[in-house]
Amino acid sequence: MDEYKQCIIVRDDLKLSKGKLAVQVAHAAVSASSWASKSALDNWKEGGQKKVVLRVPALKDLFELKEKARREGFPTALIADAGLTEIEPGTVTVLGIGPARAQDIDRITKELKLL
Repeated sequence: MDEYKQCIIVRDDLKLSKGKLAVQVAHAAVSASSWASKSALDNWKEGGQKKVVLRVPALKDLFELKEKARREGFPTALIADAGLTEIEPGTVTVLGIGPARAQDIDRITKELKLL
């Protein structure tokens, strides 16, 4: 059976608190998985719901990655914060990609650093 995973990509430039970052990552994981095919979702769940949290320098990098993921047909979710605590309303914080086959996602995320 193929390995499935989900990648959550965060912006390094925002310098969010650990708690805020955890919530944003959770939002992206749930939102992106809601767009996955039933087959991908089932395979991912059976494999332990693997997630990898990666980072990019800035917002433009998130948008570029989202476009690459979209062209590959991966489920994606860009998360914009409500702005109730640390950052301005509408600030895009993270991108969720997948779940999808790990080898497929790696084609567009392999150069990114772990958070």
